[in-house]
Amino acid sequence: MRILGINNALTFQRRPRKDEEPELRSAINQAYKVMGTTDRVVITHGSCFPALDRDTFIGSPYGKSAREYTKFLMLYGFNGNQLGPCGELGFDEKGISRSPYSASAFANNRLFIDLEELTTDKYGKILSKDTYKKVTKVPEITDNNYTQSDFDRAVKIYDIALSESYKTFKLKLKNGQPEAVALNKEYRQFLSKHNFRLLNEGIFKVLSEYYGTDDFEKWENPVDEDLIRLAGSGNIDAQKRYADLIKYNRQKIDLYRFEQFIISKQIKENKEWRDEKGFKYFNDLLVGCSKMDYWRCRDAFIDGYQLGVPMGNGNNPQIWNLPVLNPRTLFEGDGLGTAGQFLKDKLDFALEYCENIRVDHAMGLIEPFVIENNSIVYDENKNPINNPYQNPINGRFMSEMYSSDGKKLDDYKNYSCDYTHWDGGVTYHSNIMNKIVLPALKEHGINPQDAVWEDICCQPVAFNKVFYENLHLPGLSQLEFSKVENNPENNWFVVGSHDSIPAQNMIKRDWTRNGEDWNIFYLAGYLNMDSARANERNAFCEKIDKDDKERVKAKFAELMTTRKFQISFADLLGITDTLYNNFGTRNDTNWKERITSDYLDKYYENLASEYPTAINIPEVLKMALQAKIDMRVVKSENPDKTRAELNAKYRPLLDSLQKYADILKEPE
Repeated sequence: MRILGINNALTFQRRPRKDEEPELRSAINQAYKVMGTTDRVVITHGSCFPALDRDTFIGSPYGKSAREYTKFLMLYGFNGNQLGPCGELGFDEKGISRSPYSASAFANNRLFIDLEELTTDKYGKILSKDTYKKVTKVPEITDNNYTQSDFDRAVKIYDIALSESYKTFKLKLKNGQPEAVALNKEYRQFLSKHNFRLLNEGIFKVLSEYYGTDDFEKWENPVDEDLIRLAGSGNIDAQKRYADLIKYNRQKIDLYRFEQFIISKQIKENKEWRDEKGFKYFNDLLVGCSKMDYWRCRDAFIDGYQLGVPMGNGNNPQIWNLPVLNPRTLFEGDGLGTAGQFLKDKLDFALEYCENIRVDHAMGLIEPFVIENNSIVYDENKNPINNPYQNPINGRFMSEMYSSDGKKLDDYKNYSCDYTHWDGGVTYHSNIMNKIVLPALKEHGINPQDAVWEDICCQPVAFNKVFYENLHLPGLSQLEFSKVENNPENNWFVVGSHDSIPAQNMIKRDWTRNGEDWNIFYLAGYLNMDSARANERNAFCEKIDKDDKERVKAKFAELMTTRKFQISFADLLGITDTLYNNFGTRNDTNWKERITSDYLDKYYENLASEYPTAINIPEVLKMALQAKIDMRVVKSENPDKTRAELNAKYRPLLDSLQKYADILKEPE
């Protein structure tokens, strides 16, 4: 029988004992230090985190189970986790939107609240343990090494639990309970900073519930559709409607504000814990924002357009249904305009409780691909039927809006690039980067060279000029399609991201197995450069030729020789039978994949099995360390002396890594 818990031991696998963990952790971290590896980051989006004792049908990166998962990652040398966007999810007639990339840029996801915390003294026991147990469940244990979030069910149980929590909080506050009084003091401080935004967001939630969708352009009342802008401009009807919505929906709006306070408090507490551990969270700065953000800040965006991305080669573009920042309101004199301030606030909010950032679709900041809404044709299921990319009225890069076709956006040059003609050439200067994005990162103590810039996309001339040639920013190199040696050293490296199939499945494709990036001679040569180790190289080459799983290990060893790398949670844990996001498609399984409650049992069981798919970190790290030693030998003017010195110095470390690589393969 399997018993849930972080420290379980199963009889069919061997895991490091508590007394062995310090040596294991030390060996792994020492190896990374020797190799000059500064950032080792796992990609785990918020909803993918595991449950622990009780399941709320969706993961959270902030509760007790998240701390235990972080401890597991730290044991194996990881010093950061890449989250997805963590904003409040939208919804339409079909239900809640599962994609974090259409979430709010400001409102936090209330489904990430650790409900168990609300039953404790620290929160004044505002949620009863009976209700907590009633709305949650004991995690199910199956033979699968993955589970799935149930977003719709999570919404229902959080509605119940948070409604009770707020009512109890008000009652206990009225009765003067000390914990409730202390909690209220924090709540008032939170409102003093965020109340105006929260009030407008609360109104939006009320209207969305009334109309059954957060797509405000489908709302029947034109005043509601543009309420904030109309009320702000002095429209009497809009101002009365605004006041009435607050007056008659105070309870719902107050509940929303309280929910946002609770999740913000838990995010802050999680950061304080992580700071003690030296573990970083990388927030994901989504290129777009939610319908709620768009509705609340209409002047920051262009009406009638949306973001997308061209697929190239005559293929159809992707249509993302995300609003486009309005270049005309980016700057106002020497300061920021409405759109510029929106972007600055968006950056500040993303970095308030995270230590670094991934900039989603960096091209969308510098050279966005803009699609006119009225050019999109929809089928009977309201899915867009894409026109060919060559159709100029369907979509163009922002810089192409200069063409004189009667539909040009003639003064949109402020968005990304000033064009200065000189000797027939064109030089580029990115206002949005130099005046907003890069200064904001530096304000938060982030060197732009350390941020993750997601540049895996088509790369138009303007983007290349600004991003690489002028700003010299690092990209994100995906080794699924590349080699380490063909990419800049300061890049971030990844085999597969949250949009990729598992690496164990990549190698099953003929074009991958037979391609140069996974070539056995390349991998064997890269990881065994020292000619004195020719026999080891030949044996290694033969091994990865015969066994695809061994070749995948070699690919991850190549990854680990880099200074900054990321590994998806699915690859780390050996999950091969599902996919987190099938990029560019809409289906019922996207964004649902989640780590099981008994992930430790299954991770170690996997490593001890006959056909492991999980990553044996000390085993793969030993390959990477040996490769880095070989590289130093090859570059040395006296290879024999250098080899002898390095072997003497690092043999104990290599042996320690091998010791724990073998332990993880042992049955109990």
